[in-house]
This record gives sequence, structure tokens and C-alpha cells, in this order.
Amino acid sequence: MPVRSKRAGGQHSRPETVTPPSKASGCTIKGNISAGGERIYHRPGTRNYERTRINDRAGEHLFCSENEAIAAGFRAPRG
Repeated sequence: MPVRSKRAGGQHSRPETVTPPSKASGCTIKGNISAGGERIYHRPGTRNYERTRINDRAGEHLFCSENEAIAAGFRAPRG
């Protein structure tokens, strides 16, 4: 399991290698892997999009389409 540090508020996080979304490339869908191993993608404008950070070292990705994220094993967030 990766080393985790505590954020303000008591939440755990992984050390990040952040890849910012690129509007120029059109690849703005964030593929995030939860602490429990769930692969979830977030589209711009959705509830957790802004706070979601991509950790390249943990296997997280930016996608150009929902179909691309789904093909890579990611799912839409619940609720």
C-alpha cells in the first residue's frame, strides 16, 4: 500500500504527481482510483471534479472521452 499523508481535516491522501487537465487537448475527464481500489471517472462540472487530483504514479489518468475511461475499467461516480 502506498505511503499516505494526512490532509487538513483528517483525510488521507497519496503523494501526488498531478497532471492538470488540458482544455486544448480536450482530455479533461479525470480517472481516479479510490483508496479501496475503485476506478472512478469524473467529468467537468460534476460534484467532485474540482477536488479530484490525478496521481500518475498510482495509475490514474486523464481521458478524452467517457468511452475511453470505461474501456480502461473506470466507472461513473454513483449518486
